[in-house]
Amino acid sequence: MGISIWQLLIVLGIVVLLFGTKKLRNIGSDLGGAIRGFKKSMNEESDDDKNEAGKPLEKKPESGVYEAKAEHVEDKPKG
Repeated sequence: MGISIWQLLIVLGIVVLLFGTKKLRNIGSDLGGAIRGFKKSMNEESDDDKNEAGKPLEKKPESGVYEAKAEHVEDKPKG
């Protein structure tokens, strides 16, 4: 015993009568903007991933290849 297509259409009709098409369109565009913002922030987070040394990866604009920042570390004698 599930929901038939006719029951869904009746519920949709009632929702349209209650809120109106303009308000539903605004709700849909707001929801779409929120989803786009979420996806954008997820992509930015993956770009900010760090390599195994803990240094952020730098993207070369011409090639699109990621390279780690290299730092010269001098060995100092302990003591």
